[in-house]
Amino acid sequence: MAETLTIPAPVRTADLSWREGEPILNNRCPSGDLEKRWTRHKDSLRLVAPHNKRKLEIVVVGAGLAGASAAATLGELGYRVKVFVYHNSPRRAHSIAAQGGINAAKNYRNDGDSIWRLFYDTIKGGDFRARESNVYRLAEVSVQIIDHCVAQGVPFAREYGGYLDTRSFGGAQLMRTFYARGQTGQQLLLGAYAALQRQVELGNAQVFYNHEVLDIVVEDGRARGIIVRNLITGELHRVAAHAVVLATGGYGNAYYLSTNAKMSNATAIWRAYKRGAYFGNPSFVQIHPTCIPQSGEYQSKLTLMSESLRNDGRVWVPRTPGDKRHPNDIPESERWYYLEEWYPSYGNLVPRDIASRAAKKVCDMGYGVGPTGRAVYLDFSDAIRRLGREVIYQRYGNLFEMYEEITGESPWETPMRIYPAVHYTMGGLWVDYNLMTNIEGLYAIGEANFSDHGANRLGASALMQGLADGYFILPYTIGDYLATQLFVKLSTDTSAFAQAEKETRARITKLLDIQGKYTVDEFHRNLGKILWDYCGLARNASGLRQAYEQIRVLRERFWKEVKVPGTGAEFNQVLEKALRVADFLELGELMIIDAYHREESCGCHLREEYQTEEGEPLRNDKDYAYVAAWEWRGENEPPALHKEPLTFEFVKPTIRSYK
Repeated sequence: MAETLTIPAPVRTADLSWREGEPILNNRCPSGDLEKRWTRHKDSLRLVAPHNKRKLEIVVVGAGLAGASAAATLGELGYRVKVFVYHNSPRRAHSIAAQGGINAAKNYRNDGDSIWRLFYDTIKGGDFRARESNVYRLAEVSVQIIDHCVAQGVPFAREYGGYLDTRSFGGAQLMRTFYARGQTGQQLLLGAYAALQRQVELGNAQVFYNHEVLDIVVEDGRARGIIVRNLITGELHRVAAHAVVLATGGYGNAYYLSTNAKMSNATAIWRAYKRGAYFGNPSFVQIHPTCIPQSGEYQSKLTLMSESLRNDGRVWVPRTPGDKRHPNDIPESERWYYLEEWYPSYGNLVPRDIASRAAKKVCDMGYGVGPTGRAVYLDFSDAIRRLGREVIYQRYGNLFEMYEEITGESPWETPMRIYPAVHYTMGGLWVDYNLMTNIEGLYAIGEANFSDHGANRLGASALMQGLADGYFILPYTIGDYLATQLFVKLSTDTSAFAQAEKETRARITKLLDIQGKYTVDEFHRNLGKILWDYCGLARNASGLRQAYEQIRVLRERFWKEVKVPGTGAEFNQVLEKALRVADFLELGELMIIDAYHREESCGCHLREEYQTEEGEPLRNDKDYAYVAAWEWRGENEPPALHKEPLTFEFVKPTIRSYK
């Protein structure tokens, strides 16, 4: 058996340097009354006549909620759409794993909700690190999403009288989350998939399965297409388009252990970054508080337990550190409901970042439970007694069943054990108000962009953003650019396409020729441990310097010692993983640089040097109220930092309290 890969301690002080970029970012955000900005902006956009839309080709990469909804809507409008999916069906996109619900400001319960309140909760939940214009538009469009999905037949939960039901999620004091048991993402994805298949049947869209994008082709500062690899045959293909839309999700799998599907990766957005697209806030990563704890050293992924469970589940640990009794044997007086004590206004429904930090804190203090001591209890006994087993089953039955299948323990009989895990990435490609990157004609939607969540995403907002971008925003804004492309003749026989294909082939050949002795997973696992230890829930300058040096050493060893069997001209999943991990290693360095440069604590990102005496994050609005947009400057060259200032006209940044 091959020896285990180990990472040496850093041998020198890492230089986490970067260049100051030019202040050239134009976010295209409209001005004036906040409530009228999106409407006014739509009225100012250029249009493409129906007969001209048939002349324009759009490539959509990814067919999760954002990609499928965008492709379906663009096809309905009359554009010629090509969709590329690395799965054998869009129904396998990771959007299907979203469980708890989707936010919308419809105020069906008459409990005081409004577009303004959803806007405010999202801005505050993101620790005042998102654009006001984008977030208000998201809240405004949310109302349309529910009506649209109901019309598609999405089976949202309903009350006895037939009205749509809602429930609470973290960071809100009302019930605005629409849901379909614990399968909301699945049901919404099926609706978007059905809409996409309608366009396929009509001939407006084509879907290419088992194809992975390995590069973005840019000509004269404009996106002109992609290089894709057929994952079954290994063939590379050139695909030209008038516009390219990346809907490829986030990069949480850089941490190796995360709640993401194992195939989720960052290659498309990372290739775009290396072709000139700016990367926004790469170190802003969400740690979800409600996940099944890691059980072994060689576990390959973690499983999410929906935040919706915190509606009825109470989080606690024993009041005595190291208490090994069965939870059912610990009396009420000896249980510490720490969230309810620390944050009485919100209790168990504090936002994810606060709940995650609190769980880590009590475990660090020695109160953790389970075999590793890195877990807390999520207990439903009170809710079962109050509401009855049938009501709880209707709300969370499939989640209870999933937990029992994985752990062998029944939440009906004993509390769940949960612990924070990497879940969602708020960072992504920098985009303007039109969802276009700084590369003309290259768009990023859903989790692939940085735009709407700031330093922390509230629960049930991922589905909201993905569908808002795909159904109601991109289809308007992309026409403004495509109106300038009517007379552009597409061709893949250009030097830009030839160069991109040549570089892709060289990258594949280089990996196959190494023939080292360590598996791709060993490098990936080591990268994940470095990122989790030094750039996870807690960070500090010394640790980030160590992490940067360790990742650089790891990356050097990867390109000398990785083992990739087989060839590039066949179905080769090890090669697929190697290409993705190579990108994760580079992205990991940028994440460390971004975390090191931001000398403040915000959202889930606790810089230990910047916190209150009570251990709460200490934000620095004077120096860091901006989007950090990073520009690739070449191999082994420091990236350039461009700053997009965040201005708050309608919401005043305050100390973020949920007490």
